[in-house]
Amino acid sequence: MTNSERRDKGLLYISDEAVMQEQAAARRLTQKLNTMDRADFEGLRAVVKQLLGRSEGATINPPFYCDYGKHIEVGKNFFANYNCTILDVGKVIIGDNCQLAPNVSIYTAGHPIHPASRNTLFEYGAEVIIGNNVWIGGNTVVCPGVRIGDNVVIGAGSVVTHDIPDWTVAAGNPCRVIREITEEDRWVYFRGQGIDEEAMREMQLIWRVASDGVRFPESSGHKEV
Repeated sequence: MTNSERRDKGLLYISDEAVMQEQAAARRLTQKLNTMDRADFEGLRAVVKQLLGRSEGATINPPFYCDYGKHIEVGKNFFANYNCTILDVGKVIIGDNCQLAPNVSIYTAGHPIHPASRNTLFEYGAEVIIGNNVWIGGNTVVCPGVRIGDNVVIGAGSVVTHDIPDWTVAAGNPCRVIREITEEDRWVYFRGQGIDEEAMREMQLIWRVASDGVRFPESSGHKEV
């Protein structure tokens, strides 16, 4: 197998000339993205579409950095704020309606622990999978091989070293589940503050038009709109 094939199978590989040519193509696109007119929103989205392996109207606020781009797949309504870094040696698969705050880093790249093995220049990638409706707070690091479930909030400054289950708020270093997200959270926004009536009316209209799609499991017993 070539080193590119070994990399894509999750095996140890070396960044040879062919691998570096793949990275060079991504660097040209990120260079273009990072030096464009920041107010050219449509132009920025077009470059993002060209860079990523799969996207549907994704928005990324430059600067943005990645190794390949083609190994990153994002769903609908993806948003990454300033200074996002995704080392996509392995696949990075992100679901619909996901938001990354500034300075979020997602790493799939890894190296052997023992220095004798590491110094051979062999490395590897371990895929990261992030579900639907996930919000990742600023300065968070997501480590190789991690899976984050659906409807999750990751607190700012977290280092995510292990899988995070659905419908939870998690934070810390290492990142741990703090609590479950319940249907009651639908009615508040920041530190228990209730949503005002005007905003709630607009939200309810949006929920109806969109058929909501973000219902807590019926078995929970929580109230619905």
